[in-house]
Amino acid sequence: MKKLKRVFTYLFLSVAAIVSIFPFLWMLVSMTNKSVDVTAGRLIPGTHFIQNLNNLLDQTQIGTALWNSFLIAVITTVLTLLIGSLAGYGFEIYRSKGKDIVFNILILSMMIPFAAIMIPLYRLFGQISADAPLIGLDTLAAAFLPTIITAFFIFFFRQNTKMFARELVEAGRIDGLSEWGIFFRIYMPTMKTTYAAAAIIAFMNSWNNYLWPLVVLQSPEKQTIPLLISNLGAGYTPDYGVIMTAIVIATLPTALVFFLMQRHFVAGMMGSVKG
Repeated sequence: MKKLKRVFTYLFLSVAAIVSIFPFLWMLVSMTNKSVDVTAGRLIPGTHFIQNLNNLLDQTQIGTALWNSFLIAVITTVLTLLIGSLAGYGFEIYRSKGKDIVFNILILSMMIPFAAIMIPLYRLFGQISADAPLIGLDTLAAAFLPTIITAFFIFFFRQNTKMFARELVEAGRIDGLSEWGIFFRIYMPTMKTTYAAAAIIAFMNSWNNYLWPLVVLQSPEKQTIPLLISNLGAGYTPDYGVIMTAIVIATLPTALVFFLMQRHFVAGMMGSVKG
């Protein structure tokens, strides 16, 4: 009976794995075929990868788009980790009568969809453009400033900080470290798995962000990789071979980041659940 149960378990997991992996395999195969073969659902690798890649390089500024996405994602990730961990650390370590009220308000803000605040944000950056053009509309700064911190990351770091030993804070104070020294020299190295998990989430969210950059970035040289892929599919006769090639290239950075840091990601997420 146990062997039969194990067989069904592995069979179910195998089917689930095939269903999960199939879209990625189809995407890899499609980037080697012509557009007509992609629309026909061909599942056999072709010989048009080089041609699709050359067409992509000739028709688009994919290098610029990749650089813009990379720059926005890296800056967003660094600022998110710094601000989010500072806020989460402060909410958990320091005592204050009103901190739980403020924290609950932050959590409630997660219920507000981004589409509800998108127009006010756009008007805000439109007004900023006149006085501070470097962070106004059609700048990379405008694309990442509203997304550098969210209530989710504050909640995430606070939950993980519950696993942080308070004795280390007291020991640091006894040794003469300042509060900043305790945070940077004790807290951050101790919570590296939490930072790794948060970094993966922040990087992937920023890299795949489409709606706000679509609204705020207006120049072709400022577009990110999701905007470029969207533009490729917006024509009357889209070349699906070229589109699939662009999607594969756009997927590689996030896949690389995740596979390099997946062990830390699992450890950080488990720490959040236990907290």
